[in-house]
Amino acid sequence: MSLQHILTPSITKAIQDLFEVSVDKVEFQATRKEFEGDITMVIFPLLKLVKSNPVELGTQIGNYLVENVPEVARFNVVSGFLNIVISDSYYLNFFNGIKDDPKYGFVTPNPSDKAVMVEYSSPNTNKPLHLGHVRNNLLGYSVAEILKASGKKVYKTQIINDRGIHICKSMLAWKKFGNGETPASTGLKGDKLVGNYYVAFDKAYKEEINDLMATGKTEEEAKKQAPIILEAQEMLLKWEAGDEEVKSLWAMMNQWVYDGFATTYSNLGVNFDSFYYESNTYLLGKDVVQIGLEKGVFEKDPDGSVWIDLTDEGLDRKIVLRSDGTAVYMTQDIGTAIQRVKDHPDVGGMVYTVGNEQDYHFKVLFLILKKLGFDWASSLYHLSYGMVELPSGKMKSREGTVVDADDLMQEMTSTAQKISEELGKLEGYSDEEKAKLYNTIGLGALKYYILKVDPKKQIMFNPEESVDFAGNTGPFIQYTYARIQSILRKATFDFSATAKTNDLHEKEKELLKQIELYPEVIQNAAQNHSPALIANYTYELVREYNSFYQAVPILGEENQEKKIFRVQLSKKVADTIASSFSLLGINVPERM
Repeated sequence: MSLQHILTPSITKAIQDLFEVSVDKVEFQATRKEFEGDITMVIFPLLKLVKSNPVELGTQIGNYLVENVPEVARFNVVSGFLNIVISDSYYLNFFNGIKDDPKYGFVTPNPSDKAVMVEYSSPNTNKPLHLGHVRNNLLGYSVAEILKASGKKVYKTQIINDRGIHICKSMLAWKKFGNGETPASTGLKGDKLVGNYYVAFDKAYKEEINDLMATGKTEEEAKKQAPIILEAQEMLLKWEAGDEEVKSLWAMMNQWVYDGFATTYSNLGVNFDSFYYESNTYLLGKDVVQIGLEKGVFEKDPDGSVWIDLTDEGLDRKIVLRSDGTAVYMTQDIGTAIQRVKDHPDVGGMVYTVGNEQDYHFKVLFLILKKLGFDWASSLYHLSYGMVELPSGKMKSREGTVVDADDLMQEMTSTAQKISEELGKLEGYSDEEKAKLYNTIGLGALKYYILKVDPKKQIMFNPEESVDFAGNTGPFIQYTYARIQSILRKATFDFSATAKTNDLHEKEKELLKQIELYPEVIQNAAQNHSPALIANYTYELVREYNSFYQAVPILGEENQEKKIFRVQLSKKVADTIASSFSLLGINVPERM
């Protein structure tokens, strides 16, 4: 139980007993560094209810707490703030209660609670994953893990955009220029091979446009009349009609891409519980439009198209069915959301991890689902995020614009290797151990750098800066974890007994206060869908530990009780780092 939970009823009772006044809420804040105290009560709101000056009021409440609350050791009042000093015994009891709990901070899901489905990644099968997908995957995976830790049952899913004209472009280019090559014959990952043909299509298309324009066609005419685009459109029609040859080619090339994606996901350390494919879902939602028409949610125009009018909600009119009866993306998203709840009846909410350019789309989608009467529609959340940019020339990019996810991960591992070798701390490591460590540091640096930033903000990603071993970086935190593991290896005595030290050093107390915050941080991160809160909490914990490490002896402490406690405290810090980093999808190394 947190300090606020312990103190709130006692302070409420103090105010009732002293002033015969009831209060609904007690306001707390962290004690400022220049004053003694572990937590501060704000007195000012009480002045509306009790006629007194703030210092006198705070002093009366402080005296009451010292006399009646065992956890309160002493207090001081500064202006309208009551700074409360908590007893060492409270912190020791707290620590002994959690030090051996491997799931400290995590809440066990209640089987009767509704589950949450988190969608992320959702790529197209005509090209490899890129840097934008990396942020998407890291955010979605981490939010899913944080929601789980907060006590939710979670399903991780994605919808794979595996149909449409873009897919046909890759297929047609392979058919024209591929000479039967495969991932096996070329040694290329399947997604990269297919991506090359998407680029090849674009090159051929541009050449045909130029040729047509040379004959006097306008650019617009040339784009529509180029033979290769007409062939791609014909291929799409054949796919929709179920043409056996086209479907067979589509299935083969898509499988190459799925296999390539699977390798990237594995290397990135993300996973999914289920997959939805646009080729299966693109017709979903059309039947819902009919139901919506009957309910008066939608309206039909004279040309037969179906719309929803959201102008009263500050939005606009949105089409949900074209005049020829074909669906739009909105229709498909409506149908897919409904289908997911049919597939998982325990789902009571969904999180969509999609870039901020789709903010409007999701406002409309969620509003339509609410108007259609689905109770779970009020628990839909768009995890909107900003773009990731790179300093020019820092990374090799495909076509000069897109940074390939596999190349990025390899570059991060290489950067970690370069910096680690410069620091020269790897004596006695085998080549295999070094390679594993470089990968752990490189990916840790990438993930932390991206996740420590609020999702809504844009990121300028600097690979060299992210692998710095000092400051607010993944490697700095990993290094502190490894340092603690070194202490634990050197602690050859039994340090499992209950700690009994009766006077805490100021640095020990500060560290315990930071550890105590962990469960609350997880809940806040879950409510805000923000891995940044976990990342920055972990950095503050590590900073506090390094301050403790510099200030007091650990293995060199002569008092055995204090030594045992400090080793235990170090271990709990390491356990908390490992736990919080697991929520970010980051591994921690035993040695560095």
